Amino acid sequence: MSKYILALDQGTSSSRAILFDRAGAPVAQSALEFPQIYPQPGWVSHDPEAIWSSQIASARRVLAETGATADDVVAIGITNQRETTVVWDRATGLAIDDAIVWQCRRTAAICEDLRSRGLDAEVRSRTGLLIDAYFSGTKVRWLLDQDPERQRRAEAGELAFGTVDSWLIHKLTGGRAHVIDATNASRTMLYNVRDGAWDERMLAELRIPASMLPQVVDSSGIVAETDPEVFGRAIPIAGIAGDQQAALFGQGCWDAGAIKNTYGTGCFILQHTGDRPVFSENGLLTTIASRIGGVPQFAVEGSIFIAGAAIQWLRDGLGIIKTAAESEALAASVPSSDGVYVVPAFAGLGAPHWDMYARGTIAGITRGTTAAHIARATLEAIALQTLDVVDLMERETGVRMTELRVDGGAVGNDLLMQIQADVLQRPVVRSKTAETTALGAAYLAGLATGFWTGRDEIARIWRSGGRFEPSMPASQRDALVAGWQKAVGRAKGWAS
Repeated sequence: MSKYILALDQGTSSSRAILFDRAGAPVAQSALEFPQIYPQPGWVSHDPEAIWSSQIASARRVLAETGATADDVVAIGITNQRETTVVWDRATGLAIDDAIVWQCRRTAAICEDLRSRGLDAEVRSRTGLLIDAYFSGTKVRWLLDQDPERQRRAEAGELAFGTVDSWLIHKLTGGRAHVIDATNASRTMLYNVRDGAWDERMLAELRIPASMLPQVVDSSGIVAETDPEVFGRAIPIAGIAGDQQAALFGQGCWDAGAIKNTYGTGCFILQHTGDRPVFSENGLLTTIASRIGGVPQFAVEGSIFIAGAAIQWLRDGLGIIKTAAESEALAASVPSSDGVYVVPAFAGLGAPHWDMYARGTIAGITRGTTAAHIARATLEAIALQTLDVVDLMERETGVRMTELRVDGGAVGNDLLMQIQADVLQRPVVRSKTAETTALGAAYLAGLATGFWTGRDEIARIWRSGGRFEPSMPASQRDALVAGWQKAVGRAKGWAS
């Protein structure tokens, strides 16, 4: 009997592969970073071949390190950075340009054009999203605009569009499958979440030929098999979900009202809303949480663009730490940030502000400010951005959060988790398995193949890995929040 589910977790800065056993435990994992490309200020690109090569290398490595073969793998689950856009040549299978990453702001002018045509309400009503450079639709339009021949080729059916799940499955299957799961489709600004189909109006507004689009499939279900040459044997691809929806599933948040936050490159808070979409008027996104057996489940989401990436900036940009893990000790070496605020709007601000023109700001610096104060203010910024979204989510849904379930790479930072509990004034509960994004993809694949019998079985797998109770005095917390709001006001609209 095969022993594992192989989860492929293709993230913004690294590609990870994890083998999960029947207890939902990560048996082994491998991660490989790949280059970030910054062609201009506010632009972010990835080489699609680097995405693929890092992902397949990490998968092969994790199998080799455990002595496992393809015969030991029941199925593959895929989870991916969302919105990142790849267009490739159907004949050659090669991308026509670098992928445009979800963080990239280069399509702001296209977004402004859509707004000037009065499409805000239409986009929100049809797709559940806002008009923003974050989403895939305007990225496709930008790629086609770079060469008049591309539009002709797209209309002739020669070009294919996909998000990263589509790209990986294209490569894994030797080009045989062109699919996207419903959770990723709901992040393109091209998909009608009410009708569960590609939206003809949005395609027309952005002049994107329908022939470019992948087939929309369930999040859990066998959709394809890998080419036997990839792993030595064909393996079913049976689970697919965008990273944040995968984390929601991996946290066991399957019922209306359940809420989680994932701390990765960005920070993403999702609240399950059941079998009906809830449409926000104040900056939350409506998204598909999963689609199983053709039946969609929905969530509202608050998207924060920069979270763990701010810690990477301390390491790579400022050089004040050598590893991300050092940020906790450096920040803990001072009792407070001493009035310093870091607003990490490196790629604009997401929810609840949705300001494409905001830029990163450090406020409150004095002669006594040290690297430790900046490090602590950076951790506080991650927690305070989360507070902004939770406050809005509670107002929009009318449901007060009793606790926040958390996962992702940054939750190993105990100081950050304590700051988060302090500013929220609610407990923060950390999953024992920090990589719940990959675990969610594994669950989806395992449910589709009988590796797990049902949700009741996998619900018993979830374990707490720590609970943080608020301890900061209310007056101190309120002052911290007030200063944050002032600093955010300084960052807004900077680039315009």
